[in-house]
Amino acid sequence: MNQTTTISKMWMGVMTAGMLLIVAGTVLPIFRLDNNIYKYVYTAGAVMLLVSRLFNPYKGTNLRLKRLVRIESWSAIFFCVAAFFMFYDPTTARDWLAFTLAGGIIQIYTSIMIPRVEAKSRKENNRDQ
Repeated sequence: MNQTTTISKMWMGVMTAGMLLIVAGTVLPIFRLDNNIYKYVYTAGAVMLLVSRLFNPYKGTNLRLKRLVRIESWSAIFFCVAAFFMFYDPTTARDWLAFTLAGGIIQIYTSIMIPRVEAKSRKENNRDQ
C-alpha cells in the first residue's frame, strides 16, 4: 500500500467521523437533551468535515468529477455556517437547521452523482481500450 492511499483513507475516516458527529449534534436536541453539548458535537463534526474536504481534493482529470467534489466541499461550508448560527442566536433553531438541510441536500446529491460519474468514466475507459 502506498503513502497516497494511506493518507486518502485517513481523510476518509475523518470525513466519516465528522459526518457522524454532525448527525449526532443534529439528533441530540430532538431527544430533548438540552445541555448544550450538541452545539460542540455538531461544531466539531463540521470542522472535521471541512478540514478533511480541504486537505483531500480531487486529483484526477475528469472535470465533471472535479466539479462534484468541489460542490461537496460546499456542504462542509454550509455545516460550518450552521454551527456559527447555533452559537449566534441560540433561541432560534431555524437558521442552523436551514443550513444543515442545505448541506445535507448537497451531500445527498453529490453522494449519488459521484459514483455515477465514476462508473460512467470507467465504462468509457474500458470501451476505449
